[in-house]
Amino acid sequence: MTGHRAPWRRLRLLLPALLLLVVALGALQYLRPVPRIVLVRAAPSTVTLPGRLAPLPWPQFGEAAVAVDGVGLVGSHGGDQAEPIGSVAKVMTAVLVLKEHPLQLGATGPTVTVTAADVATYQQDLAGGQSVVPVAGGEVLTELQLLEAMLIPSGNNIATLLAQWDAGSESAFVSEMNREAHALGLTRTTYADASGLSPGTVSDAADQTRLAEYAMANPVFAEIVAMPQVTLPVAGVTYNVNAEVTHGGIVGVKTGSTPQAGGCFVFAYQATVGSRTVLVVGAVLGQGGTSVLDSALAAGGELAHALGPQLELFPLLSPATVVARLEPAWSAPIPVTPSQSYTALGWPGLRLRLRVVSLRLGTSLGARQRVGAVVVQSPAGRVSLPLAGPSPVSGPSLRWRLTRL
Repeated sequence: MTGHRAPWRRLRLLLPALLLLVVALGALQYLRPVPRIVLVRAAPSTVTLPGRLAPLPWPQFGEAAVAVDGVGLVGSHGGDQAEPIGSVAKVMTAVLVLKEHPLQLGATGPTVTVTAADVATYQQDLAGGQSVVPVAGGEVLTELQLLEAMLIPSGNNIATLLAQWDAGSESAFVSEMNREAHALGLTRTTYADASGLSPGTVSDAADQTRLAEYAMANPVFAEIVAMPQVTLPVAGVTYNVNAEVTHGGIVGVKTGSTPQAGGCFVFAYQATVGSRTVLVVGAVLGQGGTSVLDSALAAGGELAHALGPQLELFPLLSPATVVARLEPAWSAPIPVTPSQSYTALGWPGLRLRLRVVSLRLGTSLGARQRVGAVVVQSPAGRVSLPLAGPSPVSGPSLRWRLTRL
C-alpha cells in the first residue's frame, strides 16, 4: 500500500507549487504592457482628380507659366532660363515698399515731396525714351499715389523715387529686392534696378507667377493693379499700360517691355468655379511681333481664358469616406471617417496627396474622441481635417489579457 501512496503524496506536494506557478504566470501575463491603439491609413496615399486637362495655348516663343491661387502651378512652357523682364520688376518694388510701409485699404500713407533731383531723374528718363510719369519740384505725393504712378502708367522715374525714399538709395533698395526674392524662393530671379530697365534684372515665368500670387494677396496691391486709370496731381489722368485690365476677367498685374526683354505680361484672372471666385495667375515673357506688348497681352489672356473654364470643384472627402482604421490589438479594426466634407479645387489630372496623422492614443477611447487628422496636400499647401473615433473603444478584456500570445 505504501508504494501506491507515494506518487499521490508527491502530487499533493507539487500541487501548491503548480498552482502558485499558474497564478504567477497569469499575473505576469495580465501585467504585461498592453499595446496602444494605433491609427492606420486606409485611403490611397495619392488621389488624381478625374478627367484630362485640355492642352493650353502656350505661346510659340519665350516662356510662360500659369497657376491657380492656393492650389499650385498648373504648368510652364519654354524652359526655365532667367531672362530680362522689363517693368514686370516693379511688382517686387511694390511688394517691398508695402512690406516696409504697410497700407490698409482706404489709407494713403505718408507723403513724399518731389525734389529737384527727382525732377532731374524724370527729365533724364524722358530724354532716354523711357516710360515716365511727369513730376514737378515741390509736388506732394502720398505713398499710395506713388505706387499707383509706378504700377499703372509704369513710371520708371517713380520706381527710382520709391527706392530712394524707402532705402536711401536705389542700390540699397535693390539689395533688399534680392534678399526678398531669396526669401520667397525665387531661385531664378535677380534684380539690378527698381524699374526693370536694366537687362541685368532677370527672372523666369514660374518665378514671376509665384511672385504675382504673393503680391495679389495684398489687398492694396490688388486694388491698384485692377485700376484702368488714375489721376495724379501733376500728371493728371494716366492710363494702365495693361490694356486688358477689367476686360474678360483680367484684374492685373503688370506689363513690361524693353528691347532685351521683348513683351512681358504677368496676369491675374478671376474665374468663376461653382459658387467660388478663383484667381488664376501667370506670366508670359520674351514675346515678339510687331507690337511686343500686344503679343504679350494676347498670349497671357489666351492662357487665362483657356484654363479658367477647366477648373472644377471635386468632392474629395465626406463623412462617409473611410480614410483610416483604428486597430486595437484585442478587437476588430474600426473604420474612421472625416468629421466634415472637403471639396478640392483643381483641374483634371491634378494629383493630391493624402496623409493620416495620428495623435498619441491610449488603450481606450471615449465617444467621438479625436484620434488624428487627414491631411490633403496640394502643390501650394495643405488642408487638415480632424478625425475622431466613431464610438467608444474599451480596453482589453481579462480573457484577452490572460490568453494573448
